[in-house]
Amino acid sequence: MKIVIVPSGFKECLDSEDVALAMARGVMRIGDYTDIEIVPMIDGGEGFAKKIIKLKGGELIYKEVTGPVGKKIESYFGMFIENNTRTAVIEMAAAAGLKLVPLELRNPLKTTTFGVGELIIAALNCGVDRILIGCGDSGTSDGGAGMAQALGIRFFDCEHRIVDINGGEDLLKVNYIEDSQLDKRLTTVKIDVACNWHNVLCGKKGVANVFGPQKGAKPEQVKRLSFALEHYAKLISESLSIDVRFMPGSGASGGLGAGLIAFTGAILHPRFDIIKDYIQMEEKIAGADVVITAEGSLDFQTPNGKIPSEVARIAKQYHIPVIAITGTIGEGAASNYAAGIDAFLSIIQKPVSLEESMLLASSWIEESTESVIRQVAIGLKIANRRNFNKGILQK
Repeated sequence: MKIVIVPSGFKECLDSEDVALAMARGVMRIGDYTDIEIVPMIDGGEGFAKKIIKLKGGELIYKEVTGPVGKKIESYFGMFIENNTRTAVIEMAAAAGLKLVPLELRNPLKTTTFGVGELIIAALNCGVDRILIGCGDSGTSDGGAGMAQALGIRFFDCEHRIVDINGGEDLLKVNYIEDSQLDKRLTTVKIDVACNWHNVLCGKKGVANVFGPQKGAKPEQVKRLSFALEHYAKLISESLSIDVRFMPGSGASGGLGAGLIAFTGAILHPRFDIIKDYIQMEEKIAGADVVITAEGSLDFQTPNGKIPSEVARIAKQYHIPVIAITGTIGEGAASNYAAGIDAFLSIIQKPVSLEESMLLASSWIEESTESVIRQVAIGLKIANRRNFNKGILQK
């Protein structure tokens, strides 16, 4: 039996490679299943730049930037050359990720993407021809306005004073946008963005309502943030004649997608359309007998472009069963059956604190994977026994 392991990372706990290795150890505990293919996935979030640079044999360039809560942090971007094209790879999570926001400061009204803009400037200073940006695992919801300020965009209030955007709440102070000082090099560099195509900026399914609570926003703050992003979209429409409210991907990374479209001329792509150019997962999935995927949390959002659902979508084209291992099973998780995931289970073995569960995650993933494969093996034995008995009866 060939087992293909295609997991996502467990956010703020284990990256996809760590998860994949733990799952592989679980399979190998049984001993009989030696045909294992590991495909650690990336989705634009944590690990995006490092994984692509590793695959392309490029280099990481470290840069001090402004972190999401306004303090200087050590960040990085990648660089590789292919077909005489110098490409920079930026992972927004390395400058404005949720992991960089202390628990006591998690409030998307108060976090900024300014550091993402600083990474873009650093890449431009290296003379790149193309910039590839991964959107995911963000700790911000400022619509990319902080990034825009770093690139030269100026936001003014009704008294013509410059507004410093230090979080989504500050968008409410803005009366108009001025782009005369935007870095002109952006017009000569192609910018591609790998993002969740299902995320939009505004409305009931907008980034404030869907992801605001995950980033620490309370109900009243979610309402305020939603109103701020609606106001921001209106200003972009008035100033730049671009309607970003419901553009696919506009809500990626707290609306960074909208800012990239509006201020850098970026092209947004469904993240798997980008990733498949670097990781040939489809051909590996196609040769599997069973596929095991993983995600930190499985819920109603998973079918909307998360790694397990994308893995299942590919596997179903080849009629291959898919099992998902997850940290937590959330609201609406049953919707994943319709998305092509045949079975899922949580790794949690007993009531523990979040901190303890993160420490135990690797061993629990390993043990859960072993259990899954043992159950698959039982199914095979039953099928083989039935086929054996059927053969005897036919004789």
